[in-house]
Amino acid sequence: MERTVFNKAQLEMLDIMAAIRSDEELEELKHTISEFYAKRADQEMEKLWQSGRWNEQTLKELGNAHYRTPYRQ
Repeated sequence: MERTVFNKAQLEMLDIMAAIRSDEELEELKHTISEFYAKRADQEMEKLWQSGRWNEQTLKELGNAHYRTPYRQ
């Protein structure tokens, strides 16, 4: 059997989750983690805008794109 080795961040999250005692606390933790990742996404988007790799034209092209998987007919 293969042994799972957790990294430092995973161990920290396990410790945090062990202290969760209610559904409300769990929802609050999930919300906080969501905010963390949303902030990171905003920071990355700001970097793309500043570098010029993302602009109004990119947004328009993305808005007109169709990425849905076609179904067989």
